Amino acid sequence: MKIEHIGIAVRSLEVSIPLYSRLLGVPCYKTEEVGSEGVITAFFAAGEGKVELLEDNGASGVISRYIDKKGEGIHHIAFAVTDIWAEMARLKAEGFELLQDEPKRGADNKLVCFVHPKSANGVLVELCQDAGELMGS
Repeated sequence: MKIEHIGIAVRSLEVSIPLYSRLLGVPCYKTEEVGSEGVITAFFAAGEGKVELLEDNGASGVISRYIDKKGEGIHHIAFAVTDIWAEMARLKAEGFELLQDEPKRGADNKLVCFVHPKSANGVLVELCQDAGELMGS
């Protein structure tokens, strides 16, 4: 199974769409108002999956209440990359703060690096690359 999308609560699509476009290296391909939920969404392709940003369509909707209680975002979202060092360099050049200067070994035979939540609207982003032969496994 693949991750179809991860939903991320945001205060402002106007602020968040450019941020996620830089983070993911792709433009937002669709925005949509979902009247039944009282939200406006913005979608980004992320490999085989999608990231969905959700902004409240009013001041007192479900997304606003979530953000009031928990703040923007989710705990973390992991994205697979083919060259973690190149992606780390690209993100640094875009102004994102990384939590490590070098990738470290993570679970499931991965090299990982995290982008600080302050750089991505409160979402802890994980970059991960299959370590394969790089780690002698």
